[in-house]
Amino acid sequence: MDDGGVEREYRKRRKLPRTYLLLLSVVMLNALIQSGRVSEGMHGWTSAVIALLMVTTVVRIVLEQYRAYTRVTAAGITAQGPVRSRTWAWHEVYDIRVQPAPRGSGRMAPQWITYLYDLEGRRFQLPHLNDWQMDDPYAEVSELCLAAAPYRSLTWERRPEVEERILRRAARRKAWTWATYGALVVFFAMLAVDLYRVVVGLPEHLLLLLVCVPLASLVALGAVLQWYWTTRLPPALAQQP
Repeated sequence: MDDGGVEREYRKRRKLPRTYLLLLSVVMLNALIQSGRVSEGMHGWTSAVIALLMVTTVVRIVLEQYRAYTRVTAAGITAQGPVRSRTWAWHEVYDIRVQPAPRGSGRMAPQWITYLYDLEGRRFQLPHLNDWQMDDPYAEVSELCLAAAPYRSLTWERRPEVEERILRRAARRKAWTWATYGALVVFFAMLAVDLYRVVVGLPEHLLLLLVCVPLASLVALGAVLQWYWTTRLPPALAQQP
């Protein structure tokens, strides 16, 4: 970071906590053991799928640590993710906010994450602008917004119409996040049912139990939860079409 200017770049400065790496290793080892047991009673493709998922997870973590960054210039902000890069000009940026991480992350993930919000209320995570990589991300973002003010044609003031879009998108995101959790529970329940059918000699229904039922539960839960949380928005927002 330069002296008082807006030009700066945020990359990995600290290693991942050892507890995080240890827990990841334990989870993957357990997944390998369980996949071996499952493949004895089911088709061998289950082990291949689990192995592929684990490799994808490891590759993503490595890319996120060594390839991802956030770059700030007088022209705007660039967020380079593990694979994809995205750039916003300053007039496209509505706000930059440091917010608590989703519940349940514990100490295995950053507790404070920085998001960029555009004028449509969409949010995007800015890599390495979190409490894992810096002592006080809130102070850093406050300084960043102050340094960027001369390059913006807009002020940092809150706009009711954009705040409404942010709340609606947050309700939708929350609904589908919990719907995904519910679909995962259904998937594992159906996996147990299918294993039971194999043990007792009944025919398997892999497509129905492991694909169709979880997907149907995802769609149903997502629709219901999105409707529910949208109706819980402030009255002035909930009445909007």
